[in-house]
Amino acid sequence: MTTSQDQVARLLAMVPYLQAHPGITVAETAEDFGISKKQLLADLNVLWMCGLPGGLPGDLIEVDMDAAQNEGIIHISNADYLTRPARFTPDEAVSLLVALQAVAEMATGEGGEAARSAAVKLSEATGQRAPVVLAVNKGDDQIRETLTTAIENSLQLRLVYDGAARGETSYPVVDPAELQMRDSVVYLQAWSVEREDWRTYRLDRIAGAEPTGRSATGHGAIPSLAGGWFDQSDGEVVLELAPSATWVIDYYPVREVEKNDDGSARVRFAVADAAWLDSLLLRLGGSARVMVPGGAGAAAAAAAQEAIDRTRAVFPGD
Repeated sequence: MTTSQDQVARLLAMVPYLQAHPGITVAETAEDFGISKKQLLADLNVLWMCGLPGGLPGDLIEVDMDAAQNEGIIHISNADYLTRPARFTPDEAVSLLVALQAVAEMATGEGGEAARSAAVKLSEATGQRAPVVLAVNKGDDQIRETLTTAIENSLQLRLVYDGAARGETSYPVVDPAELQMRDSVVYLQAWSVEREDWRTYRLDRIAGAEPTGRSATGHGAIPSLAGGWFDQSDGEVVLELAPSATWVIDYYPVREVEKNDDGSARVRFAVADAAWLDSLLLRLGGSARVMVPGGAGAAAAAAAQEAIDRTRAVFPGD
């Protein structure tokens, strides 16, 4: 089933395609666009009613529907103004650059280099000169490469896992399945041989990974980390700022500001990277409070608590 939105996007791509392939057959075009011949003919019936404002005969795209229906050949004309391919909007370009940077940060070897190269070319092609900075907590590069190799070759691993806040180090034997990123932190989804269940391990807490010499086995569907606050809120957050923290309004773009009589403010931010919000909250400390959505800033709170726990472990009397 196709929607009107799908059809519009398809028609915008179809016009330059058909002009570049005059006399192409209905069958070839349908196959290249992944649609049926019936749907293609329906698209062409819409196309010949499109064109420049005015709606006069010379303003509309001309499609030889008789040739398309009877001979299976497509001829169009009077559509030179649509020969240029569609371009990314600034928002689309930035979103794609962020995605490429995430791949570059997580991948190793040729995959990482390919993502970085693509990001540079996209930046140059779209004129997106301002660098897109994505802070990814990805752990040690060598360990990540070991994990990637083990996943690709179905190898079982013994991890050296630092429990951090608990001050414990464990040595779980796992069947590694997938690397996933949530709120700019990379995790390993793996089957714990001892627990006989799925477990999630932060890469920055994996201090070592060694093959056991045994093959990993499949364990069904891999759990997903998707569905966090960043996805559910469309990257938007509302903060309550104390008077001492309202300086951020002048330094960062905001969507809405409500100032209170006591000098505090309620501010609505657009957040492109959850790690940026965590960094800002850690910097502001108790001068900022997350109002909406629930769960935003949880990683910052956990990082602050972990720092406190480590300080207490080193200086127990303080």
